[in-house]
Amino acid sequence: MTIHTRITRLFFACAVASAAAASLSAQSKSLSRAADGHPDLQGVYNVATMTPVERSGEYGNRLVLTKEEVAAIEGQERERQAKGAEPSQGDRQAPQVGGDRSPTNSYLEGLFRAGGGIVGGYNLFWIAPGSQLARVDGQARSSLIVDPADGRVPPMKADARARNEAILARRVSPDAAEGAPEGPAGAYDGPEARPLAERCLLGFSSTSGPPTLPNYWYNNLKQVVQTRDTVMILNEMVHDARIIRIGGTHPPANVRKWLGDSIGRWEGDTLVVDTTNFTGKTQFRGSSENLHVVERFTRVDDKTLLYRFTIEDPTTWDRSWTGEYPWIASDEPIYEYACHEGNYALGGVLRGARLQESEGVTSPDR
Repeated sequence: MTIHTRITRLFFACAVASAAAASLSAQSKSLSRAADGHPDLQGVYNVATMTPVERSGEYGNRLVLTKEEVAAIEGQERERQAKGAEPSQGDRQAPQVGGDRSPTNSYLEGLFRAGGGIVGGYNLFWIAPGSQLARVDGQARSSLIVDPADGRVPPMKADARARNEAILARRVSPDAAEGAPEGPAGAYDGPEARPLAERCLLGFSSTSGPPTLPNYWYNNLKQVVQTRDTVMILNEMVHDARIIRIGGTHPPANVRKWLGDSIGRWEGDTLVVDTTNFTGKTQFRGSSENLHVVERFTRVDDKTLLYRFTIEDPTTWDRSWTGEYPWIASDEPIYEYACHEGNYALGGVLRGARLQESEGVTSPDR
């Protein structure tokens, strides 16, 4: 390579870097800012997405989907939702024995099938699962998880598996979603054995956070309220209002909280939130009270926040794992989710369990 070529390439590289820096600087200057000079993160955001937390094995280590794959996945989902929104026929036949076991075409369709059981549940009038894949930098993603490269949660340690098996032998997983298995024989002995969301304590599928994730069903809105020393995130699902202090230190290790203890700090234009002091009662994806979550909130433009999270728990996984997805600004109102007031189902399932016991039914498959 000649000296002239090297100089030319060096000049080109410097020009590209300079242009990129200028672009970032211009973007930073264009951001709406709060009175303290930091980016204004406030607003209502819709986090609905078709992109699953974990990547399907068919994509391997490929995070970005092709245009053809995107068109096929989103097209099939539009067709499914349009069909599901059609009026139900009064003279339709009962579901086939054993329910519908035909192959599903998308992650959402699989969740929908599981949520209502194979004989059916909510129809699409009642849910708003989202109709688009998550896009970051204009690229549609195959998973929210970006690290490890395969887009999967790292394998659980042997001790952690044993710990969780012991818990699940006597109760349902605390973070179980609506379509979760019924659980062991003692799963209906009392309210404490039921999942936290079923008891209206926390949102389904870690919507409350941290990390705060899509629930893939409905109530997809989050509201951010920001002051100089506090950030509040209100979740439409159930009722959770999460308070993040700006600055300070975590309390002693014996102080444990449902949502952990969250402390925020600004790194440039990104709000970084460090959360520890979790209670062992929540067990996000089988984690322990040693769970540590670091979140990053970055305003990309006036319509988008990029939410990034890193999970670590040395007593559960061998390594940390990271995911990200966009929060899209919305002008929809957040309605009250009066979960406790309308939670007739919890009392109903417990009374049903007592009735079955009186009739001599002891199988966990109630």
